[in-house]
Amino acid sequence: MGRLRRSAGVRAAAPAGAVRVADLIADPALLAGLLQAHARHLRVRKPDLRPVASAWSMYYLNALLPPVSAAASLLQHVFPMAPAQVWLSFADGAVPQRFHIPHEGRAREGADTAARYAVLLHEHLAPLFAQLTRLTRIAPKILWGNVARYLEPVLEQGLALSGHAPHIAQDLAHLLHQPRWGGDDNPMFTVPRKVVRIQSGLPDPLTLHRQCCLYYLLPEEGYCGACPLAPEFRKTHG
Repeated sequence: MGRLRRSAGVRAAAPAGAVRVADLIADPALLAGLLQAHARHLRVRKPDLRPVASAWSMYYLNALLPPVSAAASLLQHVFPMAPAQVWLSFADGAVPQRFHIPHEGRAREGADTAARYAVLLHEHLAPLFAQLTRLTRIAPKILWGNVARYLEPVLEQGLALSGHAPHIAQDLAHLLHQPRWGGDDNPMFTVPRKVVRIQSGLPDPLTLHRQCCLYYLLPEEGYCGACPLAPEFRKTHG
C-alpha cells in the first residue's frame, strides 16, 4: 500500500509516536507544535507560517493521496479515511511520512465519485485544512490546490492505463473540472492557465499549477517551473 499501512485494530495500527488525525483536528496546540517543528526543519524564522503549512500539507498529501485515490478510482475500493480511524507517523522535522489504518476498507464498485470520496474530502481533509487555516491564515484555496496537484496525475495516468475507463473519467471530471458539487462550490476547481514558453527557439506549451504552493517564500527556495505567480507568467494589465 505504499505509505498506507494496515494492522489489526486502530491502536495496533499506530506505532510509537504516531498521531491520530482526529487529534490533529481537535487539538490546535498539537498541530501548532508540529508546524513549529516543521518550520525549524525548513529553517523558517519568520512569523509567517503560511508557506510552512503548505509545505507540511504537501508531504501529508504525497503520503496519503496516491494510494487512496488510486484505490478509490482505479479499483473502486475505499480505504477507511475517517479521522478517528487514521494515524500518522512522522520523519524528522515533523514531516508526515506514513498513514496507518485498522483494516483494508471495502469495495464500492458502481458507487459514484461523491460517495467514494466523501469521507476523504469532507470528513478528513476539509476539517484538517480548516484547522491549518485558523492556525496560519493560509488561504484554503492553496491547500485544495495542493490536493489537485496530487490527484490529477493519479487520475490522468489511471485513465490512460485503463483505456479511458468511464468511471475514472467521471472521477476526473467531478473532482477537478466540475465547478460545483450539488449546492456547494468545488474547492479544487480552477481553470488551469496555459502559457507558451520558448525553449531552444521553439514554442513549448505549458499548463500552470492551479494555485501557487508558496514554496518561493521558504528559505533558499524559488518559484517552481509551473508556478502561476512566477514573474514570467504573471498576468499584466494595461
